[in-house]
Amino acid sequence: MLKFLHRYKSDEALMLAYQAGNSGAFELLYQRHKDGLFAFIYRSCAQTSTVEDICQDTWIAVVNAAERYQPRASFKTWLYQIAHHRLVDFWRSKDRQHTALENVPEPACEDVTHERREQLMAAVGLLPQEQKNTMLLQQQGFTLDEIAHITDTATETVKSRLRYARQHLQNTLQQQPREQLGDNDER
Repeated sequence: MLKFLHRYKSDEALMLAYQAGNSGAFELLYQRHKDGLFAFIYRSCAQTSTVEDICQDTWIAVVNAAERYQPRASFKTWLYQIAHHRLVDFWRSKDRQHTALENVPEPACEDVTHERREQLMAAVGLLPQEQKNTMLLQQQGFTLDEIAHITDTATETVKSRLRYARQHLQNTLQQQPREQLGDNDER
């Protein structure tokens, strides 16, 4: 049965097959996207039990919306939009800020020290929620238009959030070495 499903090349075709009653199509979609979805949610909330709950809620929402599914955007964009909404609902219900950033994407530079990576993760932790989510979606490989669709915002808003996030990170990281040097000067 799965061999038959592999002939569906796109996620959208698989979702339409699932919509038509082919449960194996959903299984294949789940296998394709479960790890990336988990990683995205984990980067926003590193409490494993909460991440698992949000992932499960996301997949249940996909199942519940299957009969209404229309491939207006890529399946992946639609899936992450659902996950984004579940994350927003979670943070609103808890009325708290993000605190866990253990798996923030690390810089690509090989010469960046472990300490500098830790500083970057701490700086990302200080970002406003919208900027943080936008950066994480970009790290997942989504285009600006896809991020706008996922977050229900305008593309220009996505660009602004990324620009402000980068400025904030740059300012924070530039201040940290000075603060550390100032501590050393007091000896």
